[in-house]
Amino acid sequence: MTRITQSPRAVLTHLFTTGGLALAVATAVPGGAIAAGGGGGGGGESGPIKSCPRGQIFDGRTGQCIKQSSTTIDDTSRYTYGSWLARTGRYGEAIEVLSLVENKDDPRVLNYLGYANRQLGRFEVGLGFYRQALAADPDYVKAREYLGEAYLVLDRPALAREQLREIGMRCGTGCEEYALLAEAIADDDRARARRS
Repeated sequence: MTRITQSPRAVLTHLFTTGGLALAVATAVPGGAIAAGGGGGGGGESGPIKSCPRGQIFDGRTGQCIKQSSTTIDDTSRYTYGSWLARTGRYGEAIEVLSLVENKDDPRVLNYLGYANRQLGRFEVGLGFYRQALAADPDYVKAREYLGEAYLVLDRPALAREQLREIGMRCGTGCEEYALLAEAIADDDRARARRS
C-alpha cells in the first residue's frame, strides 16, 4: 500500500493540473465531454470539450471534431482543444495541435507548449517555451507558476522562489498561481529536509 504524504489539497491540485482528475471525470461523463477551464493554463476556456481521434480537433463553434488540417478551425478552438489535451495527459497530441495555432506569440499557447514538453521530460524545450511566453507577456503568471515548478524538478529551488516573488508582485499572495507554486516549494522543502 502506498502512503500519501501530501495534503489532500496538494494531491487534488496535482491530479487536476496534470490532467488525472480531468481524465477521471471525462471517462465518467457520457460521451467523454468535460467542461474546460480548470487545471491551470490561463483560463479563457469555456464550454464542453469532446475527445476527438488523433488528427482531429474539437471545433468549439460547430461542436464537431474536424481534421486538424482544416482551414475552418480558428486559433481559439486550436488553443482550447490543445490546452485540454495537455491537461488530460495527451501531451504529444497537445503539442501537435498547439503548433498549428497561427499566432505564434500567444503566451497561453507558448505556456501549454512548455507544459506539454515538460511533462514529456523535455525540460529545456519546456523552459524555452515558458521564457517565450514571458517575453510576450511578463505578467502572465500561469507561465511563471509552471516555470517555477519546472525549476523545482530541475533542482533549482532558488529560481523557483524568484518566480514566486515575481508572481507575488504581479497578482499578490492571494492568487491561485502564487498559492500553487508556494505549495510546490513548501513540498520541495519538506522533501529536501527528509533527504538530509
